[in-house]
Parts: sequence; structure tokens; C-alpha cells
Amino acid sequence: MTAAVSKTCLVSFDKNKYSVCSRAVGRPVEVQAYADRIVLRQDGVVVAEHTRCFGRGETIYNPWHYVPVLTRKPGALRNGAPFKNWVLPSSLEQVRRKLREGALVAHDKRSLSDDGDRQMVAILAAVLEDGLLAVEAACAEALSQGVHSSSVILNILARKKDPAPTVTIITPEALHLRHAPVADCARYDSLRRGSSWKEPTFSP
Repeated sequence: MTAAVSKTCLVSFDKNKYSVCSRAVGRPVEVQAYADRIVLRQDGVVVAEHTRCFGRGETIYNPWHYVPVLTRKPGALRNGAPFKNWVLPSSLEQVRRKLREGALVAHDKRSLSDDGDRQMVAILAAVLEDGLLAVEAACAEALSQGVHSSSVILNILARKKDPAPTVTIITPEALHLRHAPVADCARYDSLRRGSSWKEPTFSP
């Protein structure tokens, strides 16, 4: 069956609502219901998959579906329904907590809190491009260095994606060979004949 996608990225099915990727808003999706899960596709592409809910009036969110929306409304990370009780991997969660703690000790709490939200959203958005494992590893590396800003974490990610170029060593002109050496055994033999050097002999 097909179903409409609301402006809040939700699809209604069997008296419950399920989130889909934000890019799916505005066009219908195909709902495939199984005994244990719900799969939603748009143009043949999976835009959501959830454990099936058999209750009534429930809303089932996947917070990652809403990360692109956060780039426009970063404050929703603190109080948006999809992000309540969101459990992140360890290093990502530590970064989020440190960014929040920074806001609590600031004189201008509102502005720093907004900045912390924007930084965390930038890190979360990187997951959509680089993958969760890569971003989690970058967060862990930054924390090991005693920092947690988005600029450092994104720089670590960029460095791992684009390794430093190979260094080309330029040979000084003075060290260039003007005449390539030629192997000449006859010359070696002539040197031996012209010297008084004798090959040593060994007694048995």
C-alpha cells in the first residue's frame, strides 16, 4: 500500500506513525508490513525501516532521519521529540555532553548553547556522509587529545579521507649524472694487469 509523508517526516500506518528520511517529504511511499518490521520505500529505495509497533497512537522515530533538518534548526537537538532519550555511541555522547557542559559555564549561556548545538549538528551531519564508525573514531581521537570541538573532529575526518600527498624530492642540479656509467669488465682486467697486486693464496 502507499501512504503520504507529512511535513514532519511521518507516515501513518495501522494507527501508528513511523518516521522516514527527511528527503522523502512531499511524495508518497510504499509501505511493506511484515510480522516484525515495517519497511518504507520511495521509488524503490528504502527510506525507513522500523520494528513494527502493535500498539495504538504510537510515534516511532529514528533520530537520524531528522539530522538534515537540524542544519536549519540546530536548537531542536535539545528539545525536539525525535531526539529525546537518544542514545549515541560512547565517544559521540561524550562530545555532546562536553559541548553542553561548555554552555552551562558560559556567561552568555544562550549564545554558547546555540554554538554547541551547531557544532554537534555538524558532527552528526558528518555521519550521513562518512559513516558512524568513522565519526565515532574521529571523536575518540579528538577526546584523547583533550579537545572536542567540531572543527577538530571534522579536520580529523578530512585528514583520514585525504592522506597527505607523496613528497617529491628534487635532486639538485649539481648531483645529476652527466654521463651514465657503463659496465666495462675489460677495463677492470687492464687495471689488474697494470698493478703489482697479487691475489692471495691459502694453504689447505
